[in-house]
Amino acid sequence: MSSIPDSPKPTFREALGVWAKIGVVSFGGPAGQIALMHRILVEERGWISQQRFMHALNFCMLLPGPEAMQLATYVGWRLHGTAGGLAAGLLFVLPGALIVLGLSIAYALFGQVPAVEAAFLGVKAAVLVIVIEALIRVARHALHERYDWAIAAGAFIAIFFFNVPFPVIIASAALIGFLLAQYYVSLAEPTQLADGPSVTPLQTLRTAALWLAIWIVPLIAVSALFGRAHVTTDIALLFSKLAVVTFGGAYSVLAYMAQQAVETYGWLTAGEMLDGLGLAETTPGPLILVTEFVGFLAGYRQGGEPQLAFGLLGAGLALWATFVPSFLWIFTGAPYVERLSANSKLAGALRGVTAAVVGVILNLSLWFALHVLFGRVEGQWHGPLRLLLPDLGSLNVDAALLAILAAILLLGIRLGIVGTLAITAAASLAWSFLANGS
Repeated sequence: MSSIPDSPKPTFREALGVWAKIGVVSFGGPAGQIALMHRILVEERGWISQQRFMHALNFCMLLPGPEAMQLATYVGWRLHGTAGGLAAGLLFVLPGALIVLGLSIAYALFGQVPAVEAAFLGVKAAVLVIVIEALIRVARHALHERYDWAIAAGAFIAIFFFNVPFPVIIASAALIGFLLAQYYVSLAEPTQLADGPSVTPLQTLRTAALWLAIWIVPLIAVSALFGRAHVTTDIALLFSKLAVVTFGGAYSVLAYMAQQAVETYGWLTAGEMLDGLGLAETTPGPLILVTEFVGFLAGYRQGGEPQLAFGLLGAGLALWATFVPSFLWIFTGAPYVERLSANSKLAGALRGVTAAVVGVILNLSLWFALHVLFGRVEGQWHGPLRLLLPDLGSLNVDAALLAILAAILLLGIRLGIVGTLAITAAASLAWSFLANGS
């Protein structure tokens, strides 16, 4: 039985600084954010072991909501309990939420903000390099035997080419891993992690009830204050519903959310929805922060006077309904992650999930790369087969050159993440000004 030693535990103040840093530079969607946390928490700081990181990531992938934010919350909880989990989760979301809020206000008043888009092109190019580097490292640690590679490849093919629902992929990988464990003893070997906090079923129920109340009661209060027919009640209901069905990340529900916001409620147009998605993709934090943009415009336009106050309330309700449930899932389920990892009967299933997660991250990475490097990517269906085909004529040469610059800075001279992001963003913004004669 393998053993994982406890990682060195930082002070709470030291951890706060790191969580704030991660929140500020967590670009690139779930793939980029997981890559960033792996580099900082596992490789640089050593606060969590590679195997514990993967076990936690597996657990978060099984939950609805933004998996990267939940992973940060879990690690924070592991280091400093509930206070640590709250600090990690909030600091992961707040920097991006503040930026998206500012851009939402500017969008409502002035329309698109080209300078912001130009600067974040450099950021996305750098994140692409970070993602690729982390994917290689995670695969190196997680894939050892041929069956590991086969499960990872199968998961990638299923989600990228056949658009198989994420829960189906994870459930299938767990079943395959469980069955393989009957024939490969090494696959079923449990991982002995350091003892986690022991909780009783009653304590678990209390934690779940507390966080369920924290999530629901403020939303009910707002609904009671303004009435069922008010836009704030619709915002609370829609995003609470999304919070419990967002399995596999934000991409899995974006189409449904857009349809509801545009066609059902009429809060914004399809073009404005795409603009909001673009803002969320190019700012730090989870992609699901697009809900804040939608909530702000909904409150701003349909809440009444003063418009700005109702816009802020709409944004706040969207954030609350979207992210508070993640604390419910993590604080209720986190104490059981260690036990699952140490159970020999579940070890094979968990290893299967670990391999599948590598395939899922590869899918996210390739999706991200295509959308960074090409202006147009078309999805074509040939029966059950889906192909994402970039328009070669839409190759963004600037993004490709910025990615090469990022690779030189990050991998060549080992500048570091923050410095690389800053230089590529500045280079992109400067080039945009020169190209436009500004």
